[in-house]
Amino acid sequence: MLYGVRFCGGCNPRYDRGKALEAIRQSLGDSVEFEIAQEDREYDGLLVIGGCSNCCPAYKHFKVRKPPTMLCDENHIEKVIDKIKEEAD
Repeated sequence: MLYGVRFCGGCNPRYDRGKALEAIRQSLGDSVEFEIAQEDREYDGLLVIGGCSNCCPAYKHFKVRKPPTMLCDENHIEKVIDKIKEEAD
């Protein structure tokens, strides 16, 4: 399964967004491949990572088969992992 990743611009991050992605990546192992989202590719899913509660990254211009998964708080990493696991099964 291929997931695109869209980060916010980082103007007001409340947690390390890169470390959050790495934790998600490690937890899911080889079942999901992540790459920085590109407009000319189609993805099975899209992980939108915002650094604060505004969670403002634009993402509607990406081609995605499923609704995006949003991460705007490091306390929700486990929920995001569970959601992506369900989609990968």
